[in-house]
Parts: sequence; C-alpha cells; structure tokens
Amino acid sequence: MITSTDLSKQELLRDLLKQVSRLFYTTLAVVPADVRDQVSLAYLFARAADTIADTDLIDRHRRLDFLSQLKSQFAGDQIIWGQVQDIQRAIGPLQQHSAERVLLERLDQCFRLFLDFSPEDRRRVQRLMTTLTQGMEMDLSTFPGQTADDLTALKTVDDLDRYTYYVAGCVGEFWTDLMCGHRKALASWNVREMSAVGVRFGKGLQLTNIVKDVAHDLQKGRCYIPELMLAEAGLTPRDLLDQQNLTKFRPVLSKLVRMATEHLDQGWLYTMAIPRYETRLRLSCMWPILSGGESLKLVMNSPDLLNPAVKVKIPRSTVYRIMAMTTGTAACGYSGTAYWGHLRKQIA
Repeated sequence: MITSTDLSKQELLRDLLKQVSRLFYTTLAVVPADVRDQVSLAYLFARAADTIADTDLIDRHRRLDFLSQLKSQFAGDQIIWGQVQDIQRAIGPLQQHSAERVLLERLDQCFRLFLDFSPEDRRRVQRLMTTLTQGMEMDLSTFPGQTADDLTALKTVDDLDRYTYYVAGCVGEFWTDLMCGHRKALASWNVREMSAVGVRFGKGLQLTNIVKDVAHDLQKGRCYIPELMLAEAGLTPRDLLDQQNLTKFRPVLSKLVRMATEHLDQGWLYTMAIPRYETRLRLSCMWPILSGGESLKLVMNSPDLLNPAVKVKIPRSTVYRIMAMTTGTAACGYSGTAYWGHLRKQIA
C-alpha cells in the first residue's frame, strides 16, 4: 500500500527528474514501477557527481575534493549534512544550466529520499556511486588540461578497460543486482554471473560513446584511445587532431568498434535471458543496444569522425523506429535479434 507520504516523495522525485532531464524522465516510463525510484535516484546522484567533475570554474584539486566528499556520503549509513551543504554552496551557484543548478540546490532532498530506501537498495546505490566517482576522479587525474593544447591520452588497453568499468560497467552490476532483488522473474538468475555479463553490456555502451565522440573529447584535452593502440598504427594522440589522418586511424577504430560490438553481443545475450513476459525490462535493454549499434554503423561510415564541427549522432527518427519496432512486437526476441544481426553485418 502506498501512503500519502510515499506519494509525495514519488512526486518530488518525478518533479526533480523532469527539471533535470526530460529525456531520462520519459524513457524511465519503461522501467518497472517497483525499481523506478531506485534507478531515478541513482541517475540523479550520478548526474550530480558529473556536474561537480565538469565545473571548470573550480580548479581540479577542489573538484577532486568535492567528489571525495560526495563519495564519502556513500561509505556508511550516516550522511554528513555539512559536507552536502558545502557542495551545494560551492557548486550550485556556478551552474549556467538550470537543470544542474536545480539538482545541486536539491541534493540534500535526494539524500533524504535515499535514506528511506531499504538497506539492500541503499547498499546497491552506495556501491554504484563509489565506483562511478572513481571514474570521474580518474578523468580529472589523468587529463590535466581542458583544451587540445594540453592533450593527454590513456596509456594502455587495460587503462581503457578499467575506465569503461568505472563509468559504465558498474551500472550493469547495479542494474542486475537491483532487478534480481525486486523482480521475481529473475529469481533464478545467478547474480554474480549475470552481473559480469551486465558489466560487459555497460562497457560496450561506453566504448560506443568514446568512438562516437572522439573528436570532441580531443578538443577538451582528452584522448581515450590508448597510446599503445595508436602507436601500433604509427600514430600519436596529437595526430588525431588532423582530420587527414582518419584513413590511418581506421585500423585502430575498427579494433575499438569490434571490442564495443563484442561487448554489446553479451548485452544482447543478457537481454534475451530476461523472460519474454518481462516486456519492460527487455525494452529497457533493447533500446540502448540497438541505438548503440546504429551509432557504431555511423562511426564506421563517417568521413568526418575527426572533425569536431560534426556531431556523429543517430537521428531521432531512428530512435523512434527502434522504439516502435520493439514495442510493437512486445520485445519479441526473434524480431529484435534479427535487427541486431542485421546491424552487426553493417558495422563489420
């Protein structure tokens, strides 16, 4: 039974989500109701951490300190309200976008909602946020500059793998643990084994973002393409600033896209392991995989991948087509797998 107090908390959460991200609020409708609040609040905490990390009007040392303070709120069962207020006062007023400003202003309310979760759900969010903030700390520590003049790259494929786990793979763990804890249809799942598959799902989505946004990240002084991979092709990170080097970069790009596709293959197996009657769960996994595949197809065919003036992004019409096809077939595995298989052939 939902009490009036519970309802007011849900309304508060929905109102905040609408202000922070209407797109996320809309897509969240497909998530089953009994896990919607947990997913919503986890998203808001992650968005708050990302806002702290990206507020370049504050020097990196202070941003790292504020991230550490935020992370410490998830280390135990006590919230240090003074630290939360320090973050709000220091970061909130500097936000040019109203969504980020509103989120920071209401960060304390998010923590009060968090304390109302069950101990199991608090543990899940704590683990997620502790790991996600490590990825943001890695970003700030690895890439000291903010422009192409200070371009820095990850060193090895292992560094890239660790980074994609911190910022996305851990979301697969969180999602699996949360769904297994609340959805009876997944009671037979081995949480540890399926979490490992969920990690690969998340890594695939993050690798897709990395190859799609490579030119824009370079302009921010960040090269997520490992130096050793580039060296094998006779390239340096700075060579990627020259659009004429796209042909030379393509063998490296193909390796990264193949890595992303293989991870997403595991994500598709994960999706197909969800019982057919859990339509909402299936759709919430199908949509990002198929959208990711469409993005990888664009990446492989784009003549302007290294041009920062061009945004490699699938059109809304493609997103709507994916949603219509999968929803119209009630997340049918046969239809979805045929679509994914067709995409894979176009990516290769």
